[in-house]
Amino acid sequence: MASTKVVVDPITRIEGHLRIEAQADGGRITNAWATSTQFRGIEIIMQGRDPRDAWAFTQRICGVCTVVHAVASCRAVEDALDIRIPANANIIRNLIHGMQFVQDHVMHFYHLHALDWVDVVSALSADPAGSARIAKAISPWPNNSETYFREVQNRVKTFVSGGQLGIFTNGYWGHPAYKLPAEVNLLAVAHYLEALDWQRDVIRLHTIFGGKNPHPNFLVGGMASAINLDSTATINAERLTDIHDMIQRAQRFVEEVYWPDLVAIAGFYKEWAGIGGGTGNYLACGEFPENDVRDFDSLYFPRGIILNRDLSKVLPYDHNLVKEYVTSSWYEYSKGDRVGLHPFEGETKAKYTGPPTPWTYLQDQKKYSWMKAPRYEDRPMEVGPLARMLVAYAAGHKDVRELVGAVLAKLNVGAPALFSTLGRTAARGMETLLLARRLPVWYGQLVDRIKSGDVQTFNDKKWDPAKWPAKAQGYGYLDAPRGALGHWVQIEDQKISRYQCVVPSTWNCSPRDGQGQPGPYEAALMDHHPLVDPERPIEILRTIHSFDPCMACGVHVLDATGKLVTEVRVQ
Repeated sequence: MASTKVVVDPITRIEGHLRIEAQADGGRITNAWATSTQFRGIEIIMQGRDPRDAWAFTQRICGVCTVVHAVASCRAVEDALDIRIPANANIIRNLIHGMQFVQDHVMHFYHLHALDWVDVVSALSADPAGSARIAKAISPWPNNSETYFREVQNRVKTFVSGGQLGIFTNGYWGHPAYKLPAEVNLLAVAHYLEALDWQRDVIRLHTIFGGKNPHPNFLVGGMASAINLDSTATINAERLTDIHDMIQRAQRFVEEVYWPDLVAIAGFYKEWAGIGGGTGNYLACGEFPENDVRDFDSLYFPRGIILNRDLSKVLPYDHNLVKEYVTSSWYEYSKGDRVGLHPFEGETKAKYTGPPTPWTYLQDQKKYSWMKAPRYEDRPMEVGPLARMLVAYAAGHKDVRELVGAVLAKLNVGAPALFSTLGRTAARGMETLLLARRLPVWYGQLVDRIKSGDVQTFNDKKWDPAKWPAKAQGYGYLDAPRGALGHWVQIEDQKISRYQCVVPSTWNCSPRDGQGQPGPYEAALMDHHPLVDPERPIEILRTIHSFDPCMACGVHVLDATGKLVTEVRVQ
């Protein structure tokens, strides 16, 4: 049987522009190539700027991941200048970052990933009474009523009859890979719509602590969040109460809507516990410090490395062992394309050598992506929720081990099921649940400190550049919702001389390196991966969306006149 070439360009329901090319034989994907087709070069823009302003520029790497880049940037500069931030500032950063996790993961599930498993059109034929019975059996959420589900169903019918599917456009509705009963589809669609309003509410925490969203204010040396319970212009009692209420609403939605939905849907797709595992190597740099960020033992999610799916040991993580390759990337290095460079030595020299657009295929090109290829000790590594949960599980993290054990028992699968597309999706849910329960703890810590009279949020001892060394360099790590994020900065004569970022999707979407090793996206698509209908490659979407790609940073515009948005080409 002849091989079939499939091109999906762009992958929709992600942040940015991603192209997937695959080769299939006999209903299985045998080879795959992941291509990031946009270049921004913000690292070049950073050169010559004041390092105290770096966080504001790096936020613009992405319109979704603004908080994480700001925090990683602040940590890098604070590391370079040996600045310790006040305890209150660390707690506020944890609260902002933690809520970013919760909001981002819930949004990803309902609005980016769930439609790979949920057939919206099927919901039109559902019995709302049946949806209500199912919903009440798994959750006490107050909207789980027949009346509510009937109202949602009528809303969707109105969309369809009016030709205004909008957010539901371009789905592979009716695909045989969909397995949910119509009533479960209706339940999921209803919660899809609810999540839109919920996320808008809870993310207001960012505007209270950071002044605005999506680009909250941060500060090298702490946070620009003055605390004065008697002032109307600062963090006061009223705003603290508002934050408390947001945290409670976030936790309830996760506990009573998102988590039950995820577990219920996963139960219908257990075969995906054996599909899409990928490299088998996982990296977590750790996150949510209870003390200073340099105190690695205080991280709520531990740091570490897992190799070859071996959960019997966790190896230490050392950022000095990270190198980036450009063998298959549209860049050049002064020492040659087969040499790997640590980010402190990193170069961002764009050199496009691909064919003229529009492309037919890129898989036959030596270089085929704007993504570099990060490697840890020359190994491709997966980062993200699955990596964090696996490292924590293997390290004996009490909360993680209990939750993972309960989920595996609920789905009646073993630990190897974690190494899969379904495992990746489940890990994101588990992480969200844990953080939703952790947010009240951090809030309580902040309130207790304020009650004790500690309102300090900024350390100004090294704010004056005259106190800086002539040369300095620092590394800022952060485990973002999508995975391990690193910022590396070099400062010379009070200005940035070199800046490099290695973002989660650089790790996961990396092309092949000099040894021919595929990146995690590519490896996952080649790992026991089905492709039943090349004309409607929903299986590709399921696995790629399980990583939550963030291609830093593009914009897709849907033309109301119906111009081409997604092209699927089969040969």
